[in-house]
Amino acid sequence: MKSNTLPFILQALLAAIFFGASAPIAKLLLGDNIAPIFLAAFLYLGSGTGISLVKLAQRLQSKEGEAGIKAPDIKWLVGAIISGGILAPIILMVSLQNTPASTASLLLNFEGVGTTLIALLFFKEAISSRAWTAIIVITLASIFLSTNFTSGFGLSLGALGIILACILWGLDNNFTRNISGKDPLAIVAWKGLVAGTFSFFLAFFLGNQLPSLTIILSTLALGFVSYGLSTMLFIRSMRGLGAARTSALYGTAPLAGVLLSIVIFGEFPSFLFIIAAILMIGGALLLINEKHEHSHVHTVLFHEHSHSHDDPSHGHDDIKGIHSHEHEHPAEEHEHDHMPDIHHRHGHEE
Repeated sequence: MKSNTLPFILQALLAAIFFGASAPIAKLLLGDNIAPIFLAAFLYLGSGTGISLVKLAQRLQSKEGEAGIKAPDIKWLVGAIISGGILAPIILMVSLQNTPASTASLLLNFEGVGTTLIALLFFKEAISSRAWTAIIVITLASIFLSTNFTSGFGLSLGALGIILACILWGLDNNFTRNISGKDPLAIVAWKGLVAGTFSFFLAFFLGNQLPSLTIILSTLALGFVSYGLSTMLFIRSMRGLGAARTSALYGTAPLAGVLLSIVIFGEFPSFLFIIAAILMIGGALLLINEKHEHSHVHTVLFHEHSHSHDDPSHGHDDIKGIHSHEHEHPAEEHEHDHMPDIHHRHGHEE
């Protein structure tokens, strides 16, 4: 089970690009008179509906090789939907009404920190000093990139609400990490459809005006890419990197947003943007070149996830191609380069 982290790193960075692009495009949509709660609803519905169609096409082509969601996974999925799909967005929208924009931008970067602390304290994820450095560097870069230091900063009830929303998203990330070995399309579809439906009826009962069909379709398309595909890639990345490292790389999302803002709005980068970009690239390089190797013990592990038998650790029968079934890994003690992936979360200490 030798570590090959580059594909997972690239997935996290691509997820960040897709999500980061959502902010400037959503700004354009808000300018066309769509209420914020309806915007959130159609973004999530676009995510859930689009990914559901991808899942359907996959089934019709008989190309399913992922592990399905089963009874033991439901508690983690429900926790992720409630914390990250329902509570966090609502608390954020309420809090933004009473919080300066600069304060909100700064505090939203707490999601990566919250994810890391929850992963370390409650889920016992191993985090090396190099990874900590990268996480701190990328978080600082996000602060430089998203904060207007010329306006006021104050810690109000609204600011505390934003911190709470970030903690809830950190919980969402860690809950999702626990089922990251399962079908990411199914996870994203359920999260998007449930959260989107809830937000839609909330906006409806609050009396928000339904936007035009053109705006609805545009928002659904944006949700499919920036929420659906982005979250799917985020989940795949957590399989190999764990929650903390994936969230750190995902923290580069504001960089993509700023670059797209330059194209759309002609907003040329400031000196702080250049500093932030250098810090983000440096933090990503720290994670890309991270080596974590020591002697460790694997207890007997019985689980299910997508794999092929070209992988020496999964050569237990003659099934060809990528597929999924329950299988067992025997107990062993060895030393090799590894990350807190789906094979290094039980009986593993740094």
